Amino acid sequence: MDARLQDYADKIVRYAQTQGVQYCDVRAEQQEQKSVFLEDNQTEFIRNYEDRGLGIRIIKDKAWGFCSITNPQSFEQIKEILDNSIKNSNTQKQKENEIKLFPNTSQKKQINYPVLKKPSIDNIIEIGLECSSIISETPKIIKSIIHPRYSINSKYFVNSEGSEILQNFTDVVIDMVATAHDDGITQSVNITEGGRGGLEQIQKNNKSYDSAREISVKASQLTKAKPIKEEKATVVMNPDFVSLLTHEILGHPSEADRVLGKEMAWAGGAWWKNKLGEKIGSENLNVFDDPTIEESLGWYQFDDEGIETRKTTLVENGILKNHMQNRETAYEFDSPPTGNMRATNYRFIPLIRMACTCIANGNLKVEEIIKETKNGYLISNMKIPSIDMKRYNWSISCQYAQKIENGEITDLLKDVIVMGIAPGFFKSIDACGNDFTVRPITNCGKGDPMQSMIMGNGGPTIRGVATVKSVN
Repeated sequence: MDARLQDYADKIVRYAQTQGVQYCDVRAEQQEQKSVFLEDNQTEFIRNYEDRGLGIRIIKDKAWGFCSITNPQSFEQIKEILDNSIKNSNTQKQKENEIKLFPNTSQKKQINYPVLKKPSIDNIIEIGLECSSIISETPKIIKSIIHPRYSINSKYFVNSEGSEILQNFTDVVIDMVATAHDDGITQSVNITEGGRGGLEQIQKNNKSYDSAREISVKASQLTKAKPIKEEKATVVMNPDFVSLLTHEILGHPSEADRVLGKEMAWAGGAWWKNKLGEKIGSENLNVFDDPTIEESLGWYQFDDEGIETRKTTLVENGILKNHMQNRETAYEFDSPPTGNMRATNYRFIPLIRMACTCIANGNLKVEEIIKETKNGYLISNMKIPSIDMKRYNWSISCQYAQKIENGEITDLLKDVIVMGIAPGFFKSIDACGNDFTVRPITNCGKGDPMQSMIMGNGGPTIRGVATVKSVN
């Protein structure tokens, strides 16, 4: 962290207190990003990006105020912007009720998240070219797209309650797309790998190379795959597909600002509003959010309010137990904040966001789940979601599916979409595998203006009942 930027943050809090604010916090952030875009074994472009700045929140006269400053050059410049923010708070219509924050213990810590192998532009290009070659050498492949990247981040949080928290972390991610064409049919399969840490996040155990091989083979096979007719059926969903299902239909409705209707942009409602303590799924459904899962993109020790993170149980044996809370909603629900308040960067005010929301695993082997299924479909890998405003009616397409007949996996199926009604589907879950995978999510949108956020989502193989059909 730039020492001058950190010093500015400390001075802002002290100055704001002299101006009569009831609360102030500051996020000083700096980031270095490097990425490369490769297409068909050729480097199309390399992008370097650096950013630094300050995000300031205040409470003054029962109103929130927020301002941000990019690359500040002096404290006088900062003071002028902050004074305007305080002045704007003074002119806002007085709220009937004052803002109340759940109490929090101040913290003074520095956390350096481990990086086993430091990334560089040269080594992500090397990995990207190898993945591109693997894809391109597969029969029927007509295009490969590889997008490896990394960011080196430093975030300092300070507030008027005495917290001073510095977190330093690196994220490494690679996106891959394989497109095949044969006899007039084109099919694409994509995947993202990566996590919080160094180059090991895309390199260990040949993760990226194996994924490149898998998606290229599957794309090639899909050119000969069959479509299916619409039917309500037993579906066995693999962990990658479950990750998106969890994200959209369990994670977002668990954000307390959506439950309260305070943040409704981008299909922002919650289908289980006012249902705490009620049964919303089968006894096999257990859901949690856990920012302490190491190496996931949702791994952090303190959120953007200085709240120390912990695992939060959201659903237990089908019963809705909790929501993700910030300090303000926690006061309303009389439940401790969960450490889920995050912003894309210093330019934005934090919102309640998932960290690593997952369905918990069960005790059945995946092979047992398949063998027990006499007639159904194996649904594999996330694609595109479509959800109503309360995330009640949902449809999510998959990369590919396979028919299950008498406990055996048979035909490969293409262009499959899965549809359900939230409570009905979650009450239908009768099996959860003993496998468990956390997948990287790199483009979750929320808020207006929209904030894109990275996180983890995951779960095991699960079985339930939904409607399936092929779409062109």
